[in-house]
Amino acid sequence: MDTMSFEELSSFLQEDIFLIPEEKSLYAEGQVKEAPQVKEEREILQTPEPVIVAPKIENAPVQVIEEEITPEPIQVRGNFTKGILVLHEEAELLPEVMEMLVKMINACGHSMTEIGLLSSEGLTNRSMEEFLALNAHTVLKFGRIKHPINAIPAQLYEIHSEEETEFLFADSLTVISEDRELKSKLWKSLKVLFNITS
Repeated sequence: MDTMSFEELSSFLQEDIFLIPEEKSLYAEGQVKEAPQVKEEREILQTPEPVIVAPKIENAPVQVIEEEITPEPIQVRGNFTKGILVLHEEAELLPEVMEMLVKMINACGHSMTEIGLLSSEGLTNRSMEEFLALNAHTVLKFGRIKHPINAIPAQLYEIHSEEETEFLFADSLTVISEDRELKSKLWKSLKVLFNITS
């Protein structure tokens, strides 16, 4: 049986070495300089694990299992109960711009609790499929938004329908709030979109 010193053992063993009480006192007195029966103790403590060998099958198709990563749905502010989605360029709407938006939505016969608000930042790195999964029936897009929705061939202040969704694209809410002529243009479009007669 091979015997090794503790220094030799520590060069390749990662675990701590423990001595039984009898050997500890002998080692401390210098009478034992080698670790006795190390090989036998390791054989006793380490039982070999069974090795399972799968049979090799020639020309068998390799099946790769890919885990589908489902992205988190786009987060919309508001209840969004009527399927009306307002997309806006601004990261946050200023109080006076929000006040104009509230008045506009109320004049169309809806309340802010019924619509969904989504800023341009909320659509960052999102696909058109993810956007369509929101199932909006009416989309009011204000300003520039970096998203594939821009591929929809809608003209500013004109209603565009695709399948079951109606789109109205306009300038940013901030720009509209500062321009009386754009407010009037938007109101005319909203009256047509929401069938308002007055």
